[in-house]
Amino acid sequence: MRFHLDEHVDHAIATGLGQRGIDVTTAVSAGLLSAPDEAHIAFALREQRVIFTNDSDFLRLAASGVSHAGIVYCAPQARTIGDIVRHLCLMHDCLAADDMKNMVEFA
Repeated sequence: MRFHLDEHVDHAIATGLGQRGIDVTTAVSAGLLSAPDEAHIAFALREQRVIFTNDSDFLRLAASGVSHAGIVYCAPQARTIGDIVRHLCLMHDCLAADDMKNMVEFA
């Protein structure tokens, strides 16, 4: 499983995942800084990356039926960076990318 982090996510999460050998992109590395949420979803779907976000707008898009490679949502400041990294690592280790297609996970 590969991840894409939108611009609302602390970069320390990308660093933590990368240090554990997990393939992760960010809004900056993907050239999507200030891009609309739909562009992030299209990029992640094309690249088969699960989006991790703190932006509840992604939940509304998923509920509206927009196809996506998977979304993991965590309310802002609801979890520590370490807790989020551990949660995403567990997902990476236990799930295949296909398991997350059009699914929403709450961290």
